[in-house]
Amino acid sequence: MSDFYHEGNRSLQDRFDTRRLADRIEERLVVDRIGEADKAYIESLDMFFLATADDDGQPSCSYKGGEPGFVRVVDAVTIAFPNYDGNGMFLSMGNVVRNARVGMLFIDFERQRRLRISGEARISADDPLLGEYPEAQFIVRVTVTRVFPNCPRYIHRHALVERSSFVPKSGCSTPVPNWKKSDWAADVLPEDDPARR
Repeated sequence: MSDFYHEGNRSLQDRFDTRRLADRIEERLVVDRIGEADKAYIESLDMFFLATADDDGQPSCSYKGGEPGFVRVVDAVTIAFPNYDGNGMFLSMGNVVRNARVGMLFIDFERQRRLRISGEARISADDPLLGEYPEAQFIVRVTVTRVFPNCPRYIHRHALVERSSFVPKSGCSTPVPNWKKSDWAADVLPEDDPARR
């Protein structure tokens, strides 16, 4: 008996006569390991979306961006990525502390491809990869439970115009975002925040 679908999924599959199709997708496309082609795809991207939920089930979805390859496939069942300075709310990462289950959606808007990964995340302030990501606060490692492609037909095709200048890089200073200079934020920034200089 599959644990991939719950009764909510099944009731809609039955209503729209897609149960057989859903079962075939699970049987043929859903795996518990990252293959070489998916590894190359993930590591070529510069962004993904992260879904988390707190221990009461309140969801959060966030965008995570970096240089291409900032998400690493460490091995067939482990993904790692850095957490960079944000707005200090730690909504997604705070959820990970309370509920390790996450969903990751990787989309390539130019090649119109997407991939879903489910797994369990943990935060590490002393991960061996930390030194490889300038200005990273910590590393998030995800132990993969499910990997599967997602139908790309509704992905709107977009082209990259410019990568964010705020992504930390070795050998150069990261600019301070304007919002940190605002009256409402400047006096409550962390003591070691570069915007205080």
